[in-house]
Amino acid sequence: MRFYGGITPQLDPAIDFYCRALSLTLRRIIDDDVAELTGASADIYLLRTEADSRPAKDLDDVRQYRRHWTPVHVDFVVDNIEQAAKRAIDAGALQESDCIVWRGSRCISFSDPFGHGFCLIEFTGDGYSKDD
Repeated sequence: MRFYGGITPQLDPAIDFYCRALSLTLRRIIDDDVAELTGASADIYLLRTEADSRPAKDLDDVRQYRRHWTPVHVDFVVDNIEQAAKRAIDAGALQESDCIVWRGSRCISFSDPFGHGFCLIEFTGDGYSKDD
């Protein structure tokens, strides 16, 4: 599975952040504006796109790299949420929630340095349980 994810104004800081925060590895750079990262259950691609560029030709809106809400949201399943949260914060993530315990999971919300939201989730079993 491949995930075409983070749009970022600069590749090098984004590569550094995701490699440090999520223990990913840079596999390759494609055409100087796409970075392929591995190490999660899916390959992740970071796409360099300039701030103030248009997301689609018929839109008047332009890209701005600050915290925003989008219906696309990425969750990363981790073995130890405390260690993963520390690694993400040390890499430059902003923690946006306390640890929420729900149906056999523990979850913390973050944003990366480019305004993209993501969560770290630790499961106590194989996934979400039926019981709270």
